[in-house]
Amino acid sequence: MKRWKDSDVTPEALFWNRREVVRTLGFAGLGTLLATSTQAGPLDWLTGGSKALDDLPRVSPETYPDATPYELFTGHNNYYEFSFDKEEVKHKVRSWTPADPWMIRIDGEVSKPMTLDLGDLMRRLGEPEERLYNFRCVEAWFGRFIWNGWPLHRLLKLVEPTSDAKFVRFVTYHGKDMPNWYRFGPYEEGLRIDEAMHDLTLLTVGAYGHPLQKQNGGPMRIVVPWKYGLKSGKSLVRIELVREQPQTTWEAKAPREYPFYSNVDPLVDHPRWSQAKHRVLGGHFWEKELTLPFNGYAEEIAGLYKGMPVGQRLF
Repeated sequence: MKRWKDSDVTPEALFWNRREVVRTLGFAGLGTLLATSTQAGPLDWLTGGSKALDDLPRVSPETYPDATPYELFTGHNNYYEFSFDKEEVKHKVRSWTPADPWMIRIDGEVSKPMTLDLGDLMRRLGEPEERLYNFRCVEAWFGRFIWNGWPLHRLLKLVEPTSDAKFVRFVTYHGKDMPNWYRFGPYEEGLRIDEAMHDLTLLTVGAYGHPLQKQNGGPMRIVVPWKYGLKSGKSLVRIELVREQPQTTWEAKAPREYPFYSNVDPLVDHPRWSQAKHRVLGGHFWEKELTLPFNGYAEEIAGLYKGMPVGQRLF
């Protein structure tokens, strides 16, 4: 399997070396941390995660030489409820104060519906894991981000899905305290139940050892690394298990460009641009690398789509 070169992306400057990291294609081994930063200086401008995570163990983040710098991760964001300008999101989110405790409802076709806060998740699911994931946007930019969270299947098993649960619907917070609330949202996404249950699908509450910042979808989001980034619901308030395939926000707006599955497939172009290559965040704008099928996770998840086209247009 291909290993990314250390020179691909600048390392995150605030990391301290703690142990040797075993890296394969875009996936780092499991870790045990989700901590808030006690350092002053370069991170002071950040907009903050949930206070519910303040009591987590204060341990140093891993060194991942392949990772996108944290400053880029927190400063280059698609979050249209706040701004259509990627560089402005980190400023516009300052006007929004998420509820603390942050609550999420898990219901629908389940035997044990629950409403939980982040503290409940910590008690029920244990310490979050740490994973280095490839992340690719349908706009053809790419990063390698460090997420802290739990495989979503752990949470779904708690509510005991019934045999009628065929899909999972994700609902993002939407309110008038978001500057663009009247122009975009509420944002909804969905997965097939076997996609949601796959071990790579991550319920995420942190990144780079910090609570997940608001501009990155905090306090809680979903990350599905083999799909285009638009499939990741942010600032989640509800996870509903349903019988029928839910209509997602981008699918409703432009079904030809952003259909339900939206798996990364370099052989299937977006109607307005090629998906064969992508630009790496932190690299030179004119330098591009080849996009891999399923964003590099074909070995892990191609079996989910046996007999189906994997691309974004043909479902």
